[in-house]
Amino acid sequence: MNWYEELKSYFPEEEMKSKAQLDCLLKERGDIYYKEEGPYHIAIYSEFPDFIFIDFLWVSEKSRGKGIGRKVIETLKEKNKPIIIEVEPIDKNEPDTERRLRFYRKLDFKLAESIDYMFQAFVAKSETKLEIMYWSNRDITEREIFENMNTVYKEIHTYKVEEIYQVVPKKAKEVIRLL
Repeated sequence: MNWYEELKSYFPEEEMKSKAQLDCLLKERGDIYYKEEGPYHIAIYSEFPDFIFIDFLWVSEKSRGKGIGRKVIETLKEKNKPIIIEVEPIDKNEPDTERRLRFYRKLDFKLAESIDYMFQAFVAKSETKLEIMYWSNRDITEREIFENMNTVYKEIHTYKVEEIYQVVPKKAKEVIRLL
């Protein structure tokens, strides 16, 4: 299985990073950026001292509903850190958006209602509104989630953007806001 092609075939271009950027992150930021791959899934995530950010979670279509995604999430939960994800808002024309949201809600993820976020899609040269969801085994404020997402934007999403895409990324405060 070519992991990048699998991700690219499932996730919209507006949510993808280039293979070059992912390869740089995996090689140069291997202290915080990880790829877990199995025959039926791919999980790419960052583990910071205080939280985990799931960048991509893909389960093959023929394996969905068999608990693979749940197992990946449960393994990350065992690290006892808040987990943050980005999801597309529900689009009635795209059934997977509702399924994803339902999947994360079943795993006790909550929607960060006070965070406004426009993902910078450097591959697609566009901006995409995404929702932030999070899970935590302790009380956590949406301000903390907001601060963690600022870290994700600065450390992961804009990593080597100028070099790879020849574009200057927006400042975090232009992309993610606490309402």
